[in-house]
Amino acid sequence: MVLPVVAVVLGLIILVWSADKFVDGAVGVASFCGMSTLLIGMVVVGFGTSAPEMVVSAISALQGNPALALGNAYGSNIANIALILGVTALITPVIVKKSALKRDLPVLIAITAVAVLLVVDGSVSRLDGVILLLLFAAVMVFNIWSELRAKKKGEFLDTDILENDPAEKAPLGKSLLWLLLGLLLLVASSRALVWGAVEIAQALGVSDLLIGLTIVAVGTSLPELASSIAAARKGEDDLAVGNIIGSNLFNTLAVVGIASTISPMEKIESMVICRDLPVMSALTVLLFVFCLPMRGSKIGADGKRIGRINRIEGTVFLVAYVGYIGVLIAQATGVLK
Repeated sequence: MVLPVVAVVLGLIILVWSADKFVDGAVGVASFCGMSTLLIGMVVVGFGTSAPEMVVSAISALQGNPALALGNAYGSNIANIALILGVTALITPVIVKKSALKRDLPVLIAITAVAVLLVVDGSVSRLDGVILLLLFAAVMVFNIWSELRAKKKGEFLDTDILENDPAEKAPLGKSLLWLLLGLLLLVASSRALVWGAVEIAQALGVSDLLIGLTIVAVGTSLPELASSIAAARKGEDDLAVGNIIGSNLFNTLAVVGIASTISPMEKIESMVICRDLPVMSALTVLLFVFCLPMRGSKIGADGKRIGRINRIEGTVFLVAYVGYIGVLIAQATGVLK
C-alpha cells in the first residue's frame, strides 16, 4: 500500500510541475514560430492545461480501466466549476466577458447535452468516441475561425492574453527543452498516478470510477486551479473563466473521446448516469446563470451591465462541491445507498 500512495503523491506533484513547464515551452516555441497570441491561448494553453487529463485517461484506457478515464473527465469538470471557480471567485469576484456568454458558455452547455445523450444508454462505444473527437475538432475550428473573423473586423479580442507572458521571450532552445521534458515527465507521472490510483482502489475495495472522480480528478485539475487564481488576482478575469470553459470542453470531448476510441466502455456504472452526469450538467447551467448580468451589476464602457461571479456565488459552488464529495464518500462507505 505504501508504494501506490507514494506513486500517487509524487505523480500528482510531478504532473502539475511538468504540465506548467510543458505550457511554458509550448508558448515559447509557438511565439518563436510567429503564431498569434489567439492561437497560442486557445490551442496551446488550452491543450496544455488539459494534457494531464488526456494522458491519464489514455493510459488508463490502454491498461483496461476506461471507467477511471470517464470518472477523471467528469470529475475534473465538476471540480473545475465547483471547486476551482468557487475558490477563485471567493478570493476575488470574477468578471465575465460578453463573448463567454454569447458563444463559449452556450457551446459548453450544448456539448454537455451531447455527452448526456451519448452516455445515457449505459455505454460509450468506439463510434461515440469518434463522434466526440470530431465534435472537438469542429468546436476548435469554429472558435479559431470566430476569433480570426473578429480580429479581421478590428473587434476587441478577449483571447489576447499572453502578450506579457515571460515564456514568450524565452530562447527557442530553452523552450524546446521544457516542451520535450515537460511532455516526457507528463507521461511518466501520469502512468505512476494511474497505477497508484488503481492499486489503492483495489486494496480498499473502492471502484476505479470513485478514485477517478476524486483523487485523480482533483489532482489533474490543479494546473487549472493555479492558473485561474493567478489570472483572477492579476485582473485577467476572462482567462480565469475561459480556462474553465476550455478545459471542460477538452475533458468532455477529447478526454472521453480518446479513452473510448482506445477502449470502448461497454457498461458504464449506473452512478455515472444518475449522479455524476446530472451534477456536471446542473453545475454547467448554474455557471451560465451566475455569469448573467444581474440588476445591481457594474456598468461597462458600452453602457451595458457586466456579468460577474461574486463571492456568494463562489461559496455556493464550493458548498455544492463539498456536498458532492460527501455523497461520494457516503456511498463508498455504505452509509448512503
